[in-house]
Amino acid sequence: MASSGPLYLGFDLSTQQLKGLVVDSSLKKVHDAKFDFDADARGFKINKGVMVNEAEREVFAPVAMWLQAIDVLLTRLRDDGLDFKRVKAISGSGMQHGSVFWNADAEHLLAQLNPNKTLESQLDAAFAHPYSPNWQDASTQKECDEFDSILSNEHQLAYVTGSKAHHRFTGPQILRFQRKYPDKYIKTKRITLVSSWIATVFLGKFAPFDISDVCGMNLWDIKAGTWHEKLLELAAGPSGVEALKQKLGDVPEDGGAHLGTISDYFVRRHGFSDDCTIITSTGDNPSTILALPLRHNDAMVSLGTSTTFLMSTSEYKPDPSTHFFNSPTTPGLYMFMLCYKNGGLARERVRDAINSKSDVMDRTSWAEFDKHLLSTSPLAQDDPSKPMQLGLYFPRPEIIPDLPTGEWHFAYDPKSDTLTRASSVPQSPEQDARVIVESQFLSLRLRSQHLVSSPAKGLPPQPRRVYLVGGGSRNKAIATVAGQVLGGSEGVFKLDVGENACALGAAYKAVWAMEREAGETFEELIGKRWREDEFVERIADGYNKEVWDKYGQAIRGFEQMELTLLGEEEAKRKGQ
Repeated sequence: MASSGPLYLGFDLSTQQLKGLVVDSSLKKVHDAKFDFDADARGFKINKGVMVNEAEREVFAPVAMWLQAIDVLLTRLRDDGLDFKRVKAISGSGMQHGSVFWNADAEHLLAQLNPNKTLESQLDAAFAHPYSPNWQDASTQKECDEFDSILSNEHQLAYVTGSKAHHRFTGPQILRFQRKYPDKYIKTKRITLVSSWIATVFLGKFAPFDISDVCGMNLWDIKAGTWHEKLLELAAGPSGVEALKQKLGDVPEDGGAHLGTISDYFVRRHGFSDDCTIITSTGDNPSTILALPLRHNDAMVSLGTSTTFLMSTSEYKPDPSTHFFNSPTTPGLYMFMLCYKNGGLARERVRDAINSKSDVMDRTSWAEFDKHLLSTSPLAQDDPSKPMQLGLYFPRPEIIPDLPTGEWHFAYDPKSDTLTRASSVPQSPEQDARVIVESQFLSLRLRSQHLVSSPAKGLPPQPRRVYLVGGGSRNKAIATVAGQVLGGSEGVFKLDVGENACALGAAYKAVWAMEREAGETFEELIGKRWREDEFVERIADGYNKEVWDKYGQAIRGFEQMELTLLGEEEAKRKGQ
């Protein structure tokens, strides 16, 4: 007998794909499908999901392509066997910071959709501007400088909004848009993020921002829980603050807010039930946290081409080098994030150097790298009387800290607190395996040490668990060093949710929004139903007092190393 229980649909609109994933009340995945923009879209001159204007460093996507994707994806879910009548709620995840500019005809067009026609053919005229700036866009340096100075400095902007100004953030993007396209800005009735764009299409009217995703705009005063007037004034330009407020709308405090029932278009065209509820959609990074679900004092480290650190915390301690967002579900919690450009590529360069010296047949093998990583003493310090070896390896310009491409080495004596420049580690490239992995995790520990709390009586502040995701999470040698540097009272774990973390987080958000009891948090409801054994594997020990204390000493030298290099770089800039 076929099941007839409720189903919940989560979408993930990323740079290169639209994914749809369906779970039941027990959180079991029952259907999924995807639409790959490069492979499946028709009529758009894109590459890797975007278009590029190199002259102005613009990266953007055609919004009509996303509309095309929705219709096709729903057809694929139907072909996969989804009974749309059983879908009780929909939520979404959208790549953060992208903005969509709707015109005054948009809501009328959304309300009058003909189920016999596609979304793309009917909503092409709903936009004041046909493109959405992508998170890779770097055209707003001038605007970022203005945002960083409007509240005195970048530190104050970070305190108010959770982040200093970034090229991709929506406030600087709006400021540039109204300057470059003043006529289009005036014709803009509503500005949505990618996440609220998804909700808008399914709701059939403008949907509000999510309480977490709104923090990626440099416009929202996180502690006050409202738009910041001075920042709005900067972004709004000649049209004024009130006009921009109307374009942005209100932001519900409840991350599980019911926005209304699904548009009649989807009922008649795809067979949804007319009581299917639309839930606020959030950004891709907050949605990733929901897919775990990450508990207070847990840390997630993504070891891909770049490195990302995510943590759920009740401490609000923003800094220009970090990002803070409200929790997408739970008042009083924040999402703390660090983003590095350098990660897997830097480790691969050391791996390749080791393999070249070792005459390894398979140059992509990690066996020699791992051997030297684990056989080298912590900080390449063979004897306590010798200095600790510290280094930074940046094959790409880095943002944390703000340094150009380069490689730097220092020897640090913790007893005298003395830092000495070195040309390399004593045994290169073998010891580089240890030092490069340590350098990446030491940076994470340095910047998260004031946000973690003690996970148990008698233990120093550290994460309860460290979860690793991404390509590097399969490497148990790297996981071992992660535990030694970052701690983790319960150990280091590999998290495997495939490529569906964001869509899963959105689907879980829909489950919680519909099935929670009064006052029941996301962590409580999802935590009871989430089957950890299906997604999580413990792969390394965490906290070890002796080595933890040694890295605690190294942190002082590591911070001095960064400050020294930043000072030198600043002197170079002033000397130009």
